[in-house]
Amino acid sequence: MFENLKADLSAAQEDRKLEKGVLRVLLRMETIAIISYRFGHWVENLRIPVLRQLLAVAAMIFQRCVQVLVGIYISPDAEIGPGLTIHTPFGIIVGPNKIGENLTIQSGVVIAAGTRGIGDNVYFGAGAKVMGGAKIGNNVVVAANSLVLTDVPDNMTVI
Repeated sequence: MFENLKADLSAAQEDRKLEKGVLRVLLRMETIAIISYRFGHWVENLRIPVLRQLLAVAAMIFQRCVQVLVGIYISPDAEIGPGLTIHTPFGIIVGPNKIGENLTIQSGVVIAAGTRGIGDNVYFGAGAKVMGGAKIGNNVVVAANSLVLTDVPDNMTVI
């Protein structure tokens, strides 16, 4: 959990050149959603029975508060690699999917639960939607307001 979270924070800091320092990145609204997801995913995979149930309640309350205040829901069942970056909050839904490293999400993105997988270095523009059983390859850019219903091979831009 902590290695992925550290990679997420450094990716956010690297992405925002004008925001110098970890404290500025920690104070962004999107960071709390990433922390909420990483904590909830860690609790889901925890194998200490009583502690897992107690932390699951705390993680669920934390997740719902983030969902209401920031408008971002990332399923704790999703497997997202390190380097998750959220540019702008509000209207983001990520279902339980397997997603690679260095995912970048803009506002209004929906990645539905039936997606077969998303590769590394994928960028979703504002309002992009992935529905159905689509599989997205590595190094893909999904442009703003695009709807992906079919497979996308590596090194493509979808408009």
